[in-house]
Amino acid sequence: MAFPFFGDDKSTVARLLATLPQTGRLEWIGPRPVRREPPVSVLEAELKTDSHLLGDHARPKTGGKRQITLIQHEHLAAVAGYLGLDAPLDPARLRRNLVVSGLNLLALKNRQIRIGDDVVLDITGECHPCSRMEEELGPGGYNAMRGHGGLTAHIAQGGIIRVGDVLQIAT
Repeated sequence: MAFPFFGDDKSTVARLLATLPQTGRLEWIGPRPVRREPPVSVLEAELKTDSHLLGDHARPKTGGKRQITLIQHEHLAAVAGYLGLDAPLDPARLRRNLVVSGLNLLALKNRQIRIGDDVVLDITGECHPCSRMEEELGPGGYNAMRGHGGLTAHIAQGGIIRVGDVLQIAT
């Protein structure tokens, strides 16, 4: 039997990776107006092409790979469970800009996605937890977040996003 990533099997893996018919939903938007302060929950926001989320203090460089961050809604309960909490975490505590539900975020890595009618993001990589998670979540916060930190993205096309918008692979 051939190693699964060589020969004919490679086309099977490539085909499986390309199959993502699910759509997701934008559950939460959180710009961070001031450095080291929690994000503010808003119902809609504007993303500026190749720049940043308006209202957010961060000013990533043009062409940057970390212009906006996303985290999976389903992971809020998982991380809380690792910390012995009964209720899902408030997304503001995790310092990510967008919370999405309904599909596996890691399946979007290195893909282009659309949120709502206008916004297109290039998913550029994982958003690993930082030491601030220990400050925010207490002892073990960093390790509870490992593997659940979400993704980073470049804003390929800006526009308005709203809570409830559909998230899907861009075509």
